Amino acid sequence: MIEVLSPCKINLFLYITGKRADGFHDLQSLFCLLNHGDTMRFEVQDDNQGRIELDNTMGMALEDNLIYKAVKLLQEHSNKAFSVAIGVDKVLPMGGGLGGGSSNAATTLLMVNHLAKLNINKDTLLNLGAKLGSDVPFFVGGHNAYVEGRGEFLYPKDIADRYYLVVTPAVHVSTKDVFTDPELKNYFSPKRSFDELLSVPYGNDCISIVRKNFCEIGHTLDRLVKYGDAAMSGTGASCFVAFDDLAQAQYAQTQLASELDCKFSSFVAKSINCSPVIRAIS
Repeated sequence: MIEVLSPCKINLFLYITGKRADGFHDLQSLFCLLNHGDTMRFEVQDDNQGRIELDNTMGMALEDNLIYKAVKLLQEHSNKAFSVAIGVDKVLPMGGGLGGGSSNAATTLLMVNHLAKLNINKDTLLNLGAKLGSDVPFFVGGHNAYVEGRGEFLYPKDIADRYYLVVTPAVHVSTKDVFTDPELKNYFSPKRSFDELLSVPYGNDCISIVRKNFCEIGHTLDRLVKYGDAAMSGTGASCFVAFDDLAQAQYAQTQLASELDCKFSSFVAKSINCSPVIRAIS
């Protein structure tokens, strides 16, 4: 049984530059990995039985879980009926904008490919990941990245180490609902170069839509702004502030407990440039 951290991410910025003919949206975003996430355990047997056991389906049918789907993709692609047992200690909130489900799927692709000795190359794993979700290829790549398109164009970027206080109100934001909101087009941004995006304060084109529908998120952002540039990750619900010092981030986390009047969870984590999953299989 091999154990590994399936890390979360935050979007340091997220801009929507238009709607595509396929119904998806073109994005520009900067994805940053954090040293915080779900703990996953893997055991693979070359027994020609093809069993998939998952000890935590996160309240959904096994066949609907991205972890299960990732294993099925590997079995079908390799035409091998290996069996897999996977354990998940889930700490990341569902619908939190932290990429927890996508990270779990990518971690599964990487770890099972390694443990089952399938020798599937990285480009193929990226393509398999894209079948599972727009954010999965990023986690398969395992490095901080500037992202374009619907998430399929990844440009690895190093990001300076900082500590992030991440606060998630107890609400579930549907990414689909945000991207299908008829008012979203009012907040589209012009496409800019990466250097241009770095030269202006970071933003998130989804914030106005999410604030309109979830007062808890607006309330959280309004409280966080006293500690720095408050931002929202992805389509929410998680919000964050960056700090140069761990003690400052922990102090703000403590203070926030008495300032927020909605239910929430929070953690402090450090940015990392390389996923622990990549290190585990190297």
